[in-house]
Amino acid sequence: MKPKMIIPMLVCKNPGAEIEFCKDAFDAVELSRREGKDGTVLHATLRINEAMFMVHDESEHLDSQAPATDGSSPVVIYLYGDEVDAVIDRAVSKGARVLLPAEDQMWGDRVGRIIDPENHVWNVASRISDD
Repeated sequence: MKPKMIIPMLVCKNPGAEIEFCKDAFDAVELSRREGKDGTVLHATLRINEAMFMVHDESEHLDSQAPATDGSSPVVIYLYGDEVDAVIDRAVSKGARVLLPAEDQMWGDRVGRIIDPENHVWNVASRISDD
């Protein structure tokens, strides 16, 4: 098999809340959703611009667990685009916490780090200089 793309899967205690956060904070578009008999979200696929990602519940048949609340996730999602400060402000207004405030970096990007309400860590970055 020759892979076509990498699609990250965010495991969550409350996938429905993660979907709504991503839609509200990052303008994500929901492409598909699978619900349990009780109406809870089991799995969904979303897109931010051309980048797809999945949101999944903590299922008994998977060993994957939602991240801890302390920001120590071994995976950081890197959201690269425009208006870093505005994106972070909007994410915070939707329940995210700032882990590292946005700052201009020596490599020419402006980067800040947040943790969303389901404890996934996001770097929000934008190119500010090509020097």
